[in-house]
Amino acid sequence: MRDVEAALASRWPESRIAPSLERIGDLTTVLGDPQATFPVIHIGGTNGKTSTARMIDELLRGLGLRTGRYTSPHLESVTERIALDGSPVDPELFAATYAELSPYLAVVDARHEVQLSFFEVLTAMAFATFADAPVNVGVVEVGMGGAWDATNVVDGKIAVLLPISIDHAEYLGDSVGEIAAEKAGIIKTESVAVLAEQPPDALPQLQHRALEAGASVVREGMDFGVRKREVAVGGQLLSLGGLAGSYDDVFLPLHGAHQAQNAVCALAAVEAFFGGDRASLDTDLVRAAFAGVGSPGRLEVLRRSPTIMVDAAHNPASARALANALREEFTFASLVAVVAVLRDKDVVGILEALAPVVDAVVVTHNSSPRVLPAADLVRHAVTVVGERTYRADALPDAIDLAVQIAERDSVAGGAGVVVTGSVVTAGDARRLLRSHR
Repeated sequence: MRDVEAALASRWPESRIAPSLERIGDLTTVLGDPQATFPVIHIGGTNGKTSTARMIDELLRGLGLRTGRYTSPHLESVTERIALDGSPVDPELFAATYAELSPYLAVVDARHEVQLSFFEVLTAMAFATFADAPVNVGVVEVGMGGAWDATNVVDGKIAVLLPISIDHAEYLGDSVGEIAAEKAGIIKTESVAVLAEQPPDALPQLQHRALEAGASVVREGMDFGVRKREVAVGGQLLSLGGLAGSYDDVFLPLHGAHQAQNAVCALAAVEAFFGGDRASLDTDLVRAAFAGVGSPGRLEVLRRSPTIMVDAAHNPASARALANALREEFTFASLVAVVAVLRDKDVVGILEALAPVVDAVVVTHNSSPRVLPAADLVRHAVTVVGERTYRADALPDAIDLAVQIAERDSVAGGAGVVVTGSVVTAGDARRLLRSHR
């Protein structure tokens, strides 16, 4: 397994892209187009894709289907990205799949000036794994963008477009409209486009692409939506209006209004997969599926007394969603954020979103070679947060310092720490905190 990880790591990382479907297209062709052997629900947008993929997976498995789920990035292990029947593939299968593909990788690499990237190889591995299983349906999350993302060699029966905001501007564009046009590329001929509520500049681009492809469109707020939402112990209680029916008293063990939105989009996607307004699902099945949903690294509570949570928020939109959930669902006397971000992200935007809901910020590093040095991050944090800014270069020290500050400034039992700023940060903290339980 270590040899496979090293071989994958030797290729272009996900942060370096030569936009094209030619390389992945050549690879899937020589593999016999494994992605064409199962129907696909394809999930794009800026934030919420992994959580929504997990919800769709739970619903489909509740209906008795065998699923293959492909998500990115991973929190702790690369094997998390390829899941069969809701569980990550074991390392042996992961390594065996890579060994089967390896000779073909060399053939495709030789044809192109730019070799296959880490993400392109992993995407092909996922498709091959699902075809070999075999699965009844693939739940596939876009890596970046849409039109030229490696996953877009699939012919998705359903295209889910979650809310679009600015991220990866260096590749996708500087405006929401430009980014939406790129992400709309996953809407395929005669598919169904399931659209979450979108910013005004995004919606016309998505609708234009759907019209161009002859795809049907269903929209949150018009064809489906969250009818009622109440904060509950350990999550929230929802009333969901789907394409084909209403589903009341649905408990979702995840925090935040954004997760309720993800849930109703997942529900609509599964209804659309089975026939849209003709495919009402059994309410008890829906309740059981959502009650079993987990989304590691998404406002996940890992410690109590004091409460320590991790969240993968890595851009201003996801940081705002995190801040709203913290404000609405938690009542800490003192809450401290531990923040480490990647250097190509909107650092100020993330900090500005968090500042109103936290009492202090501890800046630090994560394990990514792309991390913004704490010495640079602290300058941004001081500008946004002021004298409530602290620095600890090692993540374990940063968490310890945050706990000390939160407990010092709180009454008994009212201290909280949230570790955030990047998927890598959340994964590092998750690994650290779980190893010391």
